[in-house]
Amino acid sequence: MAVNAADTDHQIFSVREMIPVQEPGDTVLLYPEWETASHAPTAGVAELAGLRVQVDSTRSEWVRDPVDMHAFHIDVPKGAKWITLDFQFLAPAKSHLLRPDMVDVPWQRVLLYPAGWYVRDIPIDALLMLPHGLTAFTALAFQHDGTALAFQHDGADMLRFQRVTLEQLVDAPVYAGRYTRQIVLNQRDAKAVTLDLLADAPEDIAVTHDDIERMKTLVTQSLKTFGAAPYRHYDAIVTLSDVLSPDGGGGGIEHLEEGENNLPAAYFSNATQQLNNLDLIAHEFVHAWNGRWREPADLWSPTFNQPTMGSLLWVYEGQTEFWGRVLAARAGLRDRQQTLDKLALDAAIVANRDGRSWKNLQDSTNDAIYMAGHHVSWRDWQRREDYYPEGVLLWLDVDARLRELSHGKRGLDDFARIFFDAQQNQSRTYTFQDVCDALHQVAPDDWAAFLDRHLRSHTADDAVAGLARAGWKLSYSDVPTETFRQDEKEAGAINLDYSIGLQIDTDGGVQSVRWNGPAFWAGLSPGSRVIDVNGQAFSDRALIAAVQSSTSEPLNLRVDINGDKRVVKIDYHGGLRYPHLERIAGTPDRLSALLNAR
Repeated sequence: MAVNAADTDHQIFSVREMIPVQEPGDTVLLYPEWETASHAPTAGVAELAGLRVQVDSTRSEWVRDPVDMHAFHIDVPKGAKWITLDFQFLAPAKSHLLRPDMVDVPWQRVLLYPAGWYVRDIPIDALLMLPHGLTAFTALAFQHDGTALAFQHDGADMLRFQRVTLEQLVDAPVYAGRYTRQIVLNQRDAKAVTLDLLADAPEDIAVTHDDIERMKTLVTQSLKTFGAAPYRHYDAIVTLSDVLSPDGGGGGIEHLEEGENNLPAAYFSNATQQLNNLDLIAHEFVHAWNGRWREPADLWSPTFNQPTMGSLLWVYEGQTEFWGRVLAARAGLRDRQQTLDKLALDAAIVANRDGRSWKNLQDSTNDAIYMAGHHVSWRDWQRREDYYPEGVLLWLDVDARLRELSHGKRGLDDFARIFFDAQQNQSRTYTFQDVCDALHQVAPDDWAAFLDRHLRSHTADDAVAGLARAGWKLSYSDVPTETFRQDEKEAGAINLDYSIGLQIDTDGGVQSVRWNGPAFWAGLSPGSRVIDVNGQAFSDRALIAAVQSSTSEPLNLRVDINGDKRVVKIDYHGGLRYPHLERIAGTPDRLSALLNAR
């Protein structure tokens, strides 16, 4: 397979593939549909175009399958040797995959592969053309043998990769940039872990000595937690770009031997404004063990087109999110108070999910499949992928319970070494029972019932039970934490969820309304617009001041609801409320024991 990723003007990938014929007759080629990181059919074949097929040197017609739009049939005559494909992947403009100074090559979007094979059994020789002068990062090994390449293009650089399986190729996307830096995070005689930085501007790859030391500590603490590494080497690929992260938030994709971490340009240069992004790299690194080395049995698939199920996403993603919080604290990426403030955000979200009354956490593990690409208007009522924040609280409860049963001698670290250590002789896939059995090894208990209470419960008390068991409780004050403020900024909305029950932008546009909250009962819904507050023109300051004064004064809003302008009274008298964590006096502090560096 040869991929031309040099057309940054049009954001078009051009592809040529040559596939050896296995047998004559109906040959089916598949365009990947299910993506590992999204756990959903999110790779759309609509972006494939220009498909031309030759069998040996003769053009051949193809026919799309009438049921499976991702499958293409080719009639291969007897005696044929090769099928040659030419096509394009038309990258969506908003994806920004191809830019003159930075390129991202997601292999699953630029290939067709033969049906009837496990992808781990399909060998592939890949070549890649990039804009001239870019430095490429990937877990794939390069070849430097001067072999002639399939594409010739002025001003482009060619890369040839050593042969891998199709499974390995797709699990190792390529990032290339003009402004780059690579930093080794562990001893060179160990399995190498590198921090690969790509930025839109050269000044953004400047990293302080202290930042590097904290990243090195993250690697050390992760290995102490999980045991032997499952990778041969690992590339923490980090893009520092406000184009890829326009809202100031971060996003990542996990792989066995690399992590994709898309972060704001100022992630290192203005770290004090990145409090909610500080565990992203840790999260994707943990996935090397939890998700890629060991994977839920119903999430594993032999191909990229066979549907999967996410019944254990509360382990795959939820426990990984938990470890991200913990390892960020242990590595010093967050200080103690910042960690408590981040956990307070998690707890507030979980405690105020009214949707739990009809939709439990176990059902939320289906969200990735049917909600992908769909806007959710009533977030707290519909619920969406709550196995992330609720998973943090669930596994906090598990850790606290293990410490409770063992009188402080054992915790979830002991489970991690049993379950994820790559030197253990164990199946790479796991089931619910496997999780329970490993927990039972750490501390005997009815773990199936314990976990089921979290997964099936319809009450917030069960969901946040781990806080009290760890010696803490969720409380509210009228002063937001800096972590909360930055979360608001990333969301682009003033967050009054825990007072009047809405989030609103600086122009008065209502972004979300909490189900059964005061704003809900006043008639507001997403898409409404607040015109004035207690007779004054709307501003964020005016609204916040009015909520603060609600303990003694009425709160009246003039609003536009679908073109109907009217004054509504918000029946609320509690003032401003922002989440915090508070110690429960006289109880063991099991949370601090968890967060201490190993």
